[in-house]
Amino acid sequence: MRCEISDEALEDHFGGDGKDKVAVFRANRLVIEEIARRKYLAGHRKADGSVLIRSEDA
Repeated sequence: MRCEISDEALEDHFGGDGKDKVAVFRANRLVIEEIARRKYLAGHRKADGSVLIRSEDA
């Protein structure tokens, strides 16, 4: 599954404010993937089948 996470979600919930966003993602990958999995299984997908994690999801 393709997954995206908003800058806002990284900043608000994973300490991404002013930091390397890729490093923040890698440090929190397991948690982010679990959020994406729950959204996917609940049917919360975009038209192309991907999942977008927003701040309110984290």
